[in-house]
Amino acid sequence: MTRYYDDLETRSADERAAALAQALPQQIARAQGVPGYGGRLSEVDAARIVSVQDLAALPVLRKSDLGQAQAQAAPFGGLTTRPANGFAHIFQSPGPIYEPGGVEHDWWRMGRFLHACGIGQGDIVQNCFGYHLTPAGMIFESGARAVGAAVLPAGTGQTELQARAAADVGATAYAGTPDYLKVILDKAETMGLKLSITKAAVGGGALFPSLRQEYADRGIACLQSYATADLGNIAYESEAMEGMIVDEQVIVEIVTPGTGDPVAPGQVGEVVVTTLNPDYPLIRFATGDLSAILPGQSPCGRSNIRIKGWMGRADQTTKIKGMFVRPEQVAALVSKHAEIVKARVIAGREGEMDTMTVQIEANGGSAETYAGSVVDALKLKGKIEVVAPGSLPNDGKVIEDQRTYD
Repeated sequence: MTRYYDDLETRSADERAAALAQALPQQIARAQGVPGYGGRLSEVDAARIVSVQDLAALPVLRKSDLGQAQAQAAPFGGLTTRPANGFAHIFQSPGPIYEPGGVEHDWWRMGRFLHACGIGQGDIVQNCFGYHLTPAGMIFESGARAVGAAVLPAGTGQTELQARAAADVGATAYAGTPDYLKVILDKAETMGLKLSITKAAVGGGALFPSLRQEYADRGIACLQSYATADLGNIAYESEAMEGMIVDEQVIVEIVTPGTGDPVAPGQVGEVVVTTLNPDYPLIRFATGDLSAILPGQSPCGRSNIRIKGWMGRADQTTKIKGMFVRPEQVAALVSKHAEIVKARVIAGREGEMDTMTVQIEANGGSAETYAGSVVDALKLKGKIEVVAPGSLPNDGKVIEDQRTYD
């Protein structure tokens, strides 16, 4: 029998609509009260925005808008209802973009997902999300705290120490990117260590069916969430593993990429999210991710709408090894060296691990010449191929994802 996180998960459509009709006007009014929105919402009657359909008349807020606003009013662009020193944490994501973080109960709402994974009191979560600058580590730690689980704040890297720690402390659950758990498990095998991990809560990258099956064969139930640094948890898998259930404190729309126009039910489009977080009222925030609304209700009994899951990017921005690589970062790499004509990043897959190849079209130089600049610009290491001018396709692509998601 399914144990739900709270009664919100099984509300009827009428109950959910009534709650939204009360909460949404309040959130629009909060956004109107912060300077960062400027005139975007000045003509909006907040009291009349009471449904998802009403939101469609409002402008979309994009990541580029955040960057511009933060350039004018650091660090949060005047989009928060608290001053920067009123938050527990300030994070930096690539861009750079700054995000606030709170320590109030489950500020990012990740506990709902961890509960769906079966994680709770008695568990020790080996949290392999990063704690340095970016918020993922704290997002999952906050969720673990909400469900009463202990946390081993492992962060990233140092795999031998990770395997040893998992064995020594008896970690029962893993949180991190989908493929890094396999690295830890394989290392533990070579070290002759027996691990106790039976649950995995993953995000920050694609969970390929073959990898999920490998974990299942090892006795580990692995579910994934869809979250961002700006919004926190957006949607999550349950034990039914049929789509991703939208979190109770966000509103998801699927729109035609580059617009704010909702697509027909079931059509693929860009995910646009409105959060009900009173501290950071993002209204119609465009994630740049593609997905689609699934018909019907999850077999697990949770009644909120479901999305199909991550289906690619509306732009060329691509997540590799848990990190976004954006076209502007590739442009920054090109600008670092006068002899570089153009560059192309290729995301690939080797076994169950992401790979990155950077093809640099240049008049001279070697892979070693550009290695430091690649890391500086892309924040990742990868294979570097230097090719002659005119070798790369003239198709406008600077990031190519060659991975398959079937």
